[in-house]
Amino acid sequence: MKNDMTTTFLNLVLAVLVILGAIFCYLAMKRTGGLRGITPVAMQVNNKMMMVQSLVTDVNNYNKQAKSPELSNMLQTLQTNLSTNKSQ
Repeated sequence: MKNDMTTTFLNLVLAVLVILGAIFCYLAMKRTGGLRGITPVAMQVNNKMMMVQSLVTDVNNYNKQAKSPELSNMLQTLQTNLSTNKSQ
């Protein structure tokens, strides 16, 4: 009789663990699907940010030759904004 009670208890524990495993698997798949939707947008933002940084570098190199005070002020503002966005 003790053996039947132990087997029943262990089968119950196993069934609960299987159900919990299925629930956690479903939740993981649901969250992964959300990340798959965000990834292309993040890649686009990253590409545009790299283009802007490249443009700022090109303008900075041009400003070294042209020496425009207005352009220097604008570049300083842009570089400050870019550095604060990177840290976030």
